Amino acid sequence: MKNIHHGGSNAVYGLGFIGAAVYFISQATTFWLGVLGFLKAIVWPAFLVYEALKFLGK
Repeated sequence: MKNIHHGGSNAVYGLGFIGAAVYFISQATTFWLGVLGFLKAIVWPAFLVYEALKFLGK
């Protein structure tokens, strides 16, 4: 039996990570806010799901 892996979701997460990192770090006014921005970029899907559920009223 063959295992076939498709890396599409990894590419989307990677591009999202880069975009989130650029956004959050560019908004930082101090070094430590830049570090916090980097950490936020790692977990950006959690922010996305939270805001989507809040918008949908769940």
